[in-house]
Amino acid sequence: MSIVPGALNFRDVGGLPAGASRTRQNVLFRSGHLAGLGDDGRRALAGLGIRRIVDLRADEEVASEPSRLADLDIETVRIPLFLGSAASFFVDDLSLGEMYRGLVDDSADRLVAAARAVVSAQPVLVHCSVGKDRTGVTVGLLLAAAGVDEEAIIDDYARTEAMLPPERNARVLAYLRAIHPHARHLDDLATRSPASVMRDLLISVRERYGSAAGYLRAHGLDAADIDRWEDALIAR
Repeated sequence: MSIVPGALNFRDVGGLPAGASRTRQNVLFRSGHLAGLGDDGRRALAGLGIRRIVDLRADEEVASEPSRLADLDIETVRIPLFLGSAASFFVDDLSLGEMYRGLVDDSADRLVAAARAVVSAQPVLVHCSVGKDRTGVTVGLLLAAAGVDEEAIIDDYARTEAMLPPERNARVLAYLRAIHPHARHLDDLATRSPASVMRDLLISVRERYGSAAGYLRAHGLDAADIDRWEDALIAR
């Protein structure tokens, strides 16, 4: 059961190895949308002391599945990460790898904005609709920039596939297949988080920029912010 009832794919990224150290608990959380929160979920979320929510969804997604935060005193920062409609990925039949490379190449300014939002306030929750792709890329880069072990980042990303309820997957896939019957990558886009996809993305970022920190610096994040983020996330 989720530590926040009603929140899809919710988890703390604390406890991941970073060399001889580990990531701190109660600093960075990740999840899918918060449209399913009831009273129990809101109480659980409030109990975590989260100061900021970084919502990576597009306007139409927020309108369709609004976060049910009621009177919780938590700041929400909205940074829509896709430059176009999420539906376009199914129309164009992109692979996950192609989608992620597109995010890194075309939405660098937004990824840096998300990083700034995370660095400047914790505990912080990063989420999108499912907590798989936009959240996976954003959190993966943030973890890598702080020095978290690459295989631990990959494993955390891959966990999502097992955390998506089978009934949700069946419902979503049936709906999408009716609209996009010939899409080859539909199952991956909607329900899967293969370790190989995150591994390839991290390798690509490292080859082109030297590191995830190098990628974020190249697109405008201050080195001091990266140092501050590492100090906040990594327990020495």
